[in-house]
Amino acid sequence: MIRSMTGYGRGETQRDGLILVAELRAVNNRYLDCTVKMPRAYLFAEDAMKKRVQEKVGRGKVDVFISVTQTAGDDQKVTVNEGLAKEYIEALKTLWQLGGGYLKDECYPTSIARFPDVLTVDKKEEDPEAIKEQLLETLELALDDFNAMREREGQRLKADILSRGETIKTLVGRVEEQSPQTVAAYRERLEAKLKETLQNTQIDESRILTEAAIFADKVAVDEETVRLRSHLSQLAELMEEEGGVGRKLDFLIQEFNREANTIGSKCSDISITKVVVDMKAEIEKIREQVQNIE
Repeated sequence: MIRSMTGYGRGETQRDGLILVAELRAVNNRYLDCTVKMPRAYLFAEDAMKKRVQEKVGRGKVDVFISVTQTAGDDQKVTVNEGLAKEYIEALKTLWQLGGGYLKDECYPTSIARFPDVLTVDKKEEDPEAIKEQLLETLELALDDFNAMREREGQRLKADILSRGETIKTLVGRVEEQSPQTVAAYRERLEAKLKETLQNTQIDESRILTEAAIFADKVAVDEETVRLRSHLSQLAELMEEEGGVGRKLDFLIQEFNREANTIGSKCSDISITKVVVDMKAEIEKIREQVQNIE
């Protein structure tokens, strides 16, 4: 299925007091360029996450953002350093005595708690493998969301490209229809010119046929129009392929341009030139769309 290179996806999991959120954002790029931004404490899982992205994304500049929120739970315990607290209280008593008892009523447990190291928060030791598993699970959810968005955009790109392909097919038909008329018109002009120049002298009909044949060979675009029709068939087939086809499409569009340029250089007829200009405009629009395809 055709996918756009641009997209956004989000995934979230909650387990063992941790809320993990993964967000993916991608823009166009010639190759896959993946960057993971996450808290330093979880960098041990970075390589595994990049590998997972490579399995699901062909190309594009992909930024992965990981946020971690810890919820209150049994894995955290607040401990009172009783010995240190008593020392602070004794020190405060001395200050109260020095102050004549003035400070006595200003002391509360919350005041003692503000002193350094009186209260400590102990956390249960985390299991790196369990964390990595949760990170990859969260990333997988974000990748599914991300690819779903890219597929929807890919279907819009596909419809637009195929529509423009049909327009090009119509223009190719017009070139094929007008090309023989160009040769016939050339023969008529050549015969009229010879009659005007030679007047009563008999015109060599075989010479006119020879000149017309030479001209017809020079301006013949049969090969180019046949190849263009073949390229259009290839375009439709690639639109139905699975996986990344962006590079193939990019190469194919170069071939479209080559054939259109050759037709333009061969044909001096103004009506065909206008058709070629329209054809090249459609090819350029397809090329722009192909740049967005994975």
